[in-house]
Amino acid sequence: MLEQARKLLQQYYGYSAFRNGQEQAIQSVLSGNDTLTVMPTGGGKSICYQIPALVFEGTTIVISPLISLMKDQVDALLQVGIPAAYINSSITAAESRERIQKAKQGEYKLLYIAPERLESYDFMEHLKELDIPLLAVDEAHCISQWGHDFRPSYQRIQRMVQVLPQKPIVIALTATATPRVRYDICESLNIDENNTVLTGFERENLSFSVIRGQDRLRYLKDFLKKNEKEAGIIYAATRKNVDQLYEHLQKSGIAVSRYHAGMSDVERMEQQEEFLQDRTAVMVATSAFGMGIDKSNIRYVIHYQLTKNMESYYQEAGRAGRDGLPSECILLYSSQDVQVQRFLIDQSSEQHRMSSELEKLQQMVDYCHTESCLQSKIVHYFSEAESPPCGRCGNCTDSRETMDVTREAQIVLSCIVRMGQKRFGKTIIAQVLTASRNKKVFELGFERLPTYGMLKDQSAKDVTDLIEFLISQELIAVDHGTFPTLYVKEKGREVLVGKETVYRKEAVRTKQVSVDDPLFEELRLVRKQIAEQEGVPPFVIFADTALKDMCAKQPRSSEQFLTVTGVGQNKLDRYGEKFMSAIEDFLIENPDYKAEVSTETAPVRTPKKPTANSHLETYKLYKDEMDLEEIAENRKLTITTVENHLIQCMQDGRDIDMEDVIPEEYIRDLERAVQEAGGDKLKPIKELVPDEVSYFMIKVFLAQKDKSRV
Repeated sequence: MLEQARKLLQQYYGYSAFRNGQEQAIQSVLSGNDTLTVMPTGGGKSICYQIPALVFEGTTIVISPLISLMKDQVDALLQVGIPAAYINSSITAAESRERIQKAKQGEYKLLYIAPERLESYDFMEHLKELDIPLLAVDEAHCISQWGHDFRPSYQRIQRMVQVLPQKPIVIALTATATPRVRYDICESLNIDENNTVLTGFERENLSFSVIRGQDRLRYLKDFLKKNEKEAGIIYAATRKNVDQLYEHLQKSGIAVSRYHAGMSDVERMEQQEEFLQDRTAVMVATSAFGMGIDKSNIRYVIHYQLTKNMESYYQEAGRAGRDGLPSECILLYSSQDVQVQRFLIDQSSEQHRMSSELEKLQQMVDYCHTESCLQSKIVHYFSEAESPPCGRCGNCTDSRETMDVTREAQIVLSCIVRMGQKRFGKTIIAQVLTASRNKKVFELGFERLPTYGMLKDQSAKDVTDLIEFLISQELIAVDHGTFPTLYVKEKGREVLVGKETVYRKEAVRTKQVSVDDPLFEELRLVRKQIAEQEGVPPFVIFADTALKDMCAKQPRSSEQFLTVTGVGQNKLDRYGEKFMSAIEDFLIENPDYKAEVSTETAPVRTPKKPTANSHLETYKLYKDEMDLEEIAENRKLTITTVENHLIQCMQDGRDIDMEDVIPEEYIRDLERAVQEAGGDKLKPIKELVPDEVSYFMIKVFLAQKDKSRV
């Protein structure tokens, strides 16, 4: 049966081999064993039950608490030709009855259901009439009271197994389970612990970083501007934080969506759809968003504030890079976040869980302050195993220069002592140090202190950041009362009297997570157009890994297209011609474009001198009335790259005058050619217009035509 499973993997999913742990889990299930599978987010857990579902006769039931994930996974299954459906609160009672009826008739290979359905007697009676060979329990950590997302409805799963006429094989799957939670899962579902597939917790394509003592909003805006083409999630602790960030980013011209529980269902779904369809690049959200989001091309996840535990952090951060491509996970830390999370724990936790939740919060704070490998710290938390440094994270690759800030630290510490320990917060302390004329400073007489104005050459914000840094170095402590106040710790007193020296690294610089490749961008546009026509997210059509492999292999035939990562027969039949045609048109227009090598793992050729927001730099020169040749010379780029930049600007809604690039005498020729050949392919249009009309002119004409329709 394992050989059959491998053939199904190639036929439906377009992969020639299983990932680490998948084959072991599938072999265990096909051998009739109830199995626990623990893989990191993005490790391919769904394959572990979807392939056996295709092998077995009957309908596999998948229990998932995540409405969004159900829809995404069903959409993806239907795309590759596997009949599937879901039943949850997002559909009507009539739709639910219709789907149950179809399931009884054997029309689905997989049926996804919400765990709350198991509380319905009628629904359980319907399930008894189905032929269920396999039960997949997704997000299985929800079954444990020691998990970070315990759901009482999950404890009904074992009762369901017992009342079915024929016991199904059970496979439980999770990404975030400590040893204690894994024990609970096996105990609750009667799984032999020996049938546990544990692949490890390291995500080799993710780079983790913790940023402390910097202006978070400034850092965030800089990062987003450098990575405006890439999709990412920004998590904030509260609804208010989400709304504030959303408004800030909108005002900065960033295409952003938002999501939190305070919004209406309709508004949340609209915002989520904008993000999934790549109409916005950034999603700002609370933890209410994302558990069920199967969007594979998320290149970064930024936590604007501290999370309450490592399970939540790793699950949320793990939504980056599900397609296996390099991605960033960044946590922007401030000591104030600890107080916010303490408050949230106080509000939401049961008394008997309080001490456990606070202990987990402290472990998260420890993570933010460690100077050792961040990935190793995460792996140790989940497995209690030691692992070598990853070589990728912010701590492993930190090469920033250090500065001696002992004098500045002594000034801050002295000011706190002189103002009175545990009396004031960092804001007024920074105002005193920078010689603020604030009324309160004078009312309290702080302008008479020797430390008043001793750091007046810096802004109050810079001094506040310095105070944050000194807190992170445990020189200053925060007393979390009604209002957080500061006091000097024993380690800080050693600095104050000159026994210890303080060094601070320069600010972390933001980086670009990927470089532009013109063919990749062309294929991304084709994917987006198809997705809009079919009403599904672009990543459901093809993952970024598939597009990059197309760039490397440049397939011209069906046989070649089938060798592309993630291409099965169904996707070849549906999309092969459109993508191969786009590749052919691009290569005709760009004959010098070549990948460095043409192996399966080949990286695509990178353009010369890639820079962040490169097309915007080109646009500025265009607005300065430079012609294309002058822009190319000025920026040391090829004419083709400049042309592609201007096309991208048009598609972004920026003003490009068609008359600047298409002589008036060719407009009528283009109109007739598009009317005759349609606007789907460039080559048929090119054959109908004079030789002087370039592919670039055709693209500009079509882009202007699309803009006019809107």
